[in-house]
Amino acid sequence: MQAAADTPVSDPALEPIRERVLAGERLSIDDGVALYRSRDIFTIGELANIVRERRHGRAAYYNINRHINYTNYCVLRCKFCSFYRSPDGRTGLTPLSNTGGYEYSLDEIVEIAAEAYANRATEVHIVGGLHPKLPFSFYTDVCRAIKQRCPGLHVKAFTAIEIIHFTRISKPRLSIEEVLIALKEAGLDSLPGGGAEIFDDRVHAEAFKAKVGEKHWFDVHRAAHNLGIPSNATMLYGHVETPEERIRHLVKLREHQDESLARLANSACRIVKEGGSETAGDSQFAVRQSRSAAFQCCIPLSFIPEGSALEHLPGPTGLDDLRTLAISRLMLDNIPHIKAFWIMQTPKLSQVALNWGVDDFDGTVVWYDITKREGRGTNRQELTVDQIRRLILEAGCVPVERDTLYRPVRRGGEQSSTGRTIPV
Repeated sequence: MQAAADTPVSDPALEPIRERVLAGERLSIDDGVALYRSRDIFTIGELANIVRERRHGRAAYYNINRHINYTNYCVLRCKFCSFYRSPDGRTGLTPLSNTGGYEYSLDEIVEIAAEAYANRATEVHIVGGLHPKLPFSFYTDVCRAIKQRCPGLHVKAFTAIEIIHFTRISKPRLSIEEVLIALKEAGLDSLPGGGAEIFDDRVHAEAFKAKVGEKHWFDVHRAAHNLGIPSNATMLYGHVETPEERIRHLVKLREHQDESLARLANSACRIVKEGGSETAGDSQFAVRQSRSAAFQCCIPLSFIPEGSALEHLPGPTGLDDLRTLAISRLMLDNIPHIKAFWIMQTPKLSQVALNWGVDDFDGTVVWYDITKREGRGTNRQELTVDQIRRLILEAGCVPVERDTLYRPVRRGGEQSSTGRTIPV
């Protein structure tokens, strides 16, 4: 930290920002915009790494997970999306949008989850398009069937956009809270955080006008946190938004997290008070047992233009990826983890990002339909545990296998933090 304070800054505009970072002070919107305007990319990475090491030391987290994109049929036609297919066969915004549609059956989804569970996965990540015909019961059945077949598997499923869709297709219509309660009772453990894109009216109107905006996105995550369902947050960058709009997006996430953490603290204090105990250990137990939850992680997602209606755009460069990951760490002082999703940022850049504010490398993934940067022409996009650990070690970090709640996973016949015995 002292070495960082003594290192010359080539951009004088970063000097007051560095002083605030070293002092542990919150950065402003103007600070964030200045970081985007600066050409001193190395100081930005260094400052982000200071914040990262304060929180996590040299630990770098990964998990054994499996993504399941259960359908690409979608009633929306977002310009940045190359994944969706038109459910009615009409020509959409891209040449592919009325060909290659698919949907998995309940049995197929459960079989994929069971295969992942047998291969030591601790999490399934389930998201898809807004299918016009599947009933809400299909989604609760998915959660319930996976839990019955794989009782120790964490079900992280459904973006806020899907949750809003479920409120509209349920009969009788359900509120956001009622949908989340039904899913939680069926086995849902957390929300992945997708669908946020960029919280800005101009960007919304230009790139994803038919999709619900920030109000509904935050309504879902607020309700989830109130119900004790943890979630993540995302930002899709590198399309039609400006750097200032990115910063305002991050600040809105930060403000929401302030609210969630305040409710979490109040809930913990109430439990301790009702229990008549004021010890530090009991307070930590109360936090774990309290009803409220919060964002665990922010995942900045790099826009991939190919196949979308915005494929004429260049997309973000590698430097833009590194800068955005680093700035996310600096701006989001109340969200514990920043993830580089190697599917979108590539394994090699994600490895570099471990020294630019990132502490989470994501997981094995295996099969990912939504974007195809690595291994073009195939949906199989997988890193083995050995490959992930090697990338982390080469970056000078300590690999830590985690579960979805960032608890260390113990292998070799020991019990995991979820109570499941994990094989080697």
